[in-house]
Parts: sequence; C-alpha cells; structure tokens
Amino acid sequence: MGMYWLISVPKEESQQQWVRLQDNTRPLSSSAKFNLPNLKVGTLDALMSLSDDLAKLDQYTDMIMTKVYNYMANSLEENDVQKLPEYTKANNKDLKTYCSTFVWDVAKFPTKLSIKEIHDIIAKNMTKIEKDFKTKSTTYNNLKTNLAQHEKKESGSLVTRNLGPIVKEEDFVVSSEYLITVVVVVPKMSYKEWEGSYWKLADFVVPGSSKKIVEDGEQALYTVTMFRKTLDAFKNNARERKFVVRDFTYSKEKIEQSKKEVTNLQKAKVKAYVPLIRWLKGNFSEAFVNWVHVKALRLFTESVLRYGLPATFMTAVLEPNKKSEKKLREKLYSMYGNLDKSAVEGPEMGDIPGVYMTGDYHPYVYFDINTSFVESAREF
Repeated sequence: MGMYWLISVPKEESQQQWVRLQDNTRPLSSSAKFNLPNLKVGTLDALMSLSDDLAKLDQYTDMIMTKVYNYMANSLEENDVQKLPEYTKANNKDLKTYCSTFVWDVAKFPTKLSIKEIHDIIAKNMTKIEKDFKTKSTTYNNLKTNLAQHEKKESGSLVTRNLGPIVKEEDFVVSSEYLITVVVVVPKMSYKEWEGSYWKLADFVVPGSSKKIVEDGEQALYTVTMFRKTLDAFKNNARERKFVVRDFTYSKEKIEQSKKEVTNLQKAKVKAYVPLIRWLKGNFSEAFVNWVHVKALRLFTESVLRYGLPATFMTAVLEPNKKSEKKLREKLYSMYGNLDKSAVEGPEMGDIPGVYMTGDYHPYVYFDINTSFVESAREF
C-alpha cells in the first residue's frame, strides 16, 4: 500500500501495553515499534512554535523527495526501468523495512542537539538537495532537448527534415557562378505534373535536370538546376502549384558539422546518464531518511505537547492491510478514545488550542508516511 501510520500514546507501567496493541491490530495491519530517542525538549512555548515549523519542513522535504524520485523514474533508459525498485531505497533498505525498523541516526542528527538545531540541519540538507537537483536536472534537460531537436530534424516530413543525410554532392551543381541546384518537395499526386512542366516554371530552368532523390509516403524530393537569376521567379511559380522549394544550399562542411554535433550530444548524454542516476538514487535515499526523521520529530514534539512531561510514551508504526483502514481506525478509537473523548466525536482542528497537527484529529498522536508516490511514478 505504501501507507504507514505513526501513532503515540502515553506509556503505561504494564508490560502488556505493546502486546495489547499488537493483538488488537494484527488482523488489520502489521505493526512494529517506532523507537524515538530522548530528545531535548526546551520550553513548551518554544516547542509549540517549533511544531508549526516542523509541519512546514515536512511538506518541503516531501516535495523535494518526490521531485527527485519522479525525475529518476522518468529519466531511466528503457533497459534500466526494471532497476527502479533497487534505486528506491533508504540506507540500502526498501522503504517498508526502513520504516518498520526505524532507528534514529545519531551520527547525522546528534541527540545532544536541541530539536530546533536538528530541524535546521534537515532544512539545510534539503535546501542543498533542491539546489543541486535544479542544477543537474536543468543541465540534463537541456542536453536531452538539444539532442531531441537534432534528432527530430532527421525524421518527419520532407518539408522540414534535415536534408544532409539524404542528398549527395553529385546531386548538385556546386561552385558555379551562374548555375544553382535547388531541392523541391512535390506531393505524390503531382509527380506527373512536376516531371512534365518543371522547366516551364521560369525562364532559364535547365530541361532534363530534375532528379527524384527520395520518396517518402505522400511526398518526394526532387532536384532541379537553373540559372541563379531566375530563382525568385521559380519559387513564386512553384508555390502556386503547391511545390515547396526548400531553403537548402549544399555544403559538405556544414553536413559533417551537423553529424558531429549529433554524435557529440549523444556521447554527452551517455556520459551524463550514469552519474545523474547515481546522484538521484543517493539523494532520494538521503531525502527519504531526512523526511522520516522529520516525522519522528513531529511525533515526539506533538506527544510532549499532548501528554506533557516527562516524555514517556509508546510509539508505533502500523501498515494497514488493504481496505482495512476504516476498521483499523475504529479499533484504535476503541482502544484509545478515553485519551480525549472529544476526538471520538470529530472536533474541528481549530477547536483544539495548542495542537498544531494537520488533517483529522485523533485521541492519540498520529502522522502518516505516505509512499504511494513511488507506485504512481512507476505507473506513469
């Protein structure tokens, strides 16, 4: 499903509290302890303000992480698409395993720091990822766009297609002061008309000089030679008969240069691809780890605001079974509704002073980790 529920309730002295949660939710979900460290709380006033900042950081981190993932999913070459699940990991674990076996990363987020300082570390991490992502994605997008534009010219209608790979030097009169060879696109239905009258479209057109170079679908490309001084009159008369005179002058040097540009772009794209995917893979993992730690900070902060100090509460992660969300919610209400009778009746968030949670309010502290963006990106 890709949906994980983080919940927190006041810790009981009974050793059976965790067992009771497992027994009651086992038919409806899988569950595991979501271990939180003993973080530095500070003042409750500061914690209330920080709660709002954490909510914003949650959304920001989610946004950047999803962008990185979607770009990676849509940038994989066809023969690498099947590797996407391998690239969707957090600290080399699949997302489900990472969430269900969560361990606070003390090395990245030292618990000796205040919650505000940890918040700032994560915000700095995500800002850097966003900045680097913009730079790398823009560079790669420009590379793909330039290559696509060149490749597009190699296909499509003869009216717009790059003629370099089609024509040959012997098809043209070159280096002549007086004569010029032009290329003309002729509709299929007009072949006979062209072949029977092209030299009559203007004075000084060389009879017998027309040659069909290539035929493609409903069109053909012809060459014809004439005196330079008659070119404008020829173009005007050809246009009236639906013959398209291409603006093309044969140049061996320009054709070779165009081929070289395409080759260089193809090589550049291949060279950039592997480092890009490696960066996306590593920074998706980094972003996801940061995101789950934000969720952990929010779970801890809201638990202190809801249940007070000392910070003693039981925290768990539940993964609802398919189509069991409603029954699981009802089961949790039956177990913990006594923590806040008004929550069972579904009060509006604005009616609860001091609580900075988004979404539905519950008698227990609740946040979710929604990884459904992974599935939606794969389907896309």
